[in-house]
Amino acid sequence: MLRKALACAGSALQQQLQPWRTIACRQSSGVSSAVNSIILRSLKDHYLEVSKMTPPPKVSPPSPFTVVKGALDHGGPVLRRTHGNEEISISVMRLANIIAGGNGDEEEDGINQLFLHVDISKPGQKESLHFLCGLYPDALGIHSVSLRSKTESSGFLAVPTNYGGPVFQDIDEKMRDALHSFIEERGINESLFPFLQAWLYVKDHRNLMRWFKTVGSLVNDREQGASHA
Repeated sequence: MLRKALACAGSALQQQLQPWRTIACRQSSGVSSAVNSIILRSLKDHYLEVSKMTPPPKVSPPSPFTVVKGALDHGGPVLRRTHGNEEISISVMRLANIIAGGNGDEEEDGINQLFLHVDISKPGQKESLHFLCGLYPDALGIHSVSLRSKTESSGFLAVPTNYGGPVFQDIDEKMRDALHSFIEERGINESLFPFLQAWLYVKDHRNLMRWFKTVGSLVNDREQGASHA
């Protein structure tokens, strides 16, 4: 829904700005002011539309996971828990945010497919065990298992500097099943889906609202600066 709102906003701006492209070579302050007004009006309309969207029901994470403070405002871990002497953190993103394009049923499938970055570390250990998993409403599957230094395990785009491990599908089936049982024992399963899906909705909504406001402020500041020039 939020992706469609953003797409509609971009399309509306493009359509409204189309007539002015034929006179882009003119440096008239009148033309610039009119274009800015179109942008600001469109941003306001879409901001109001998005602000009226009904949020999903409030969902709590499965116990004993807790939400990382400030997680909505950064790209790091969302959930955290301990298991014995292990520290477990989970980051999440939508498949739709990784693979651009697609429409219709493909977009709906993307909303119901999440990527988890699961980091399991122990005190005194320089490396942590990192699982990349696909999470669905009724299942969870491991895509890869690697070793990462603790400084490399905090972000989605961290690139390991050392050998991390074999391709997961190259591991024999018995060990793959054992690794699935390993994370299942630590609560990494489909029960996380309802909370993480709702959490991503709230994050996407907040980011989209912030985007409309920030772009509007920048355009408005430029408009005011031009009027005083």
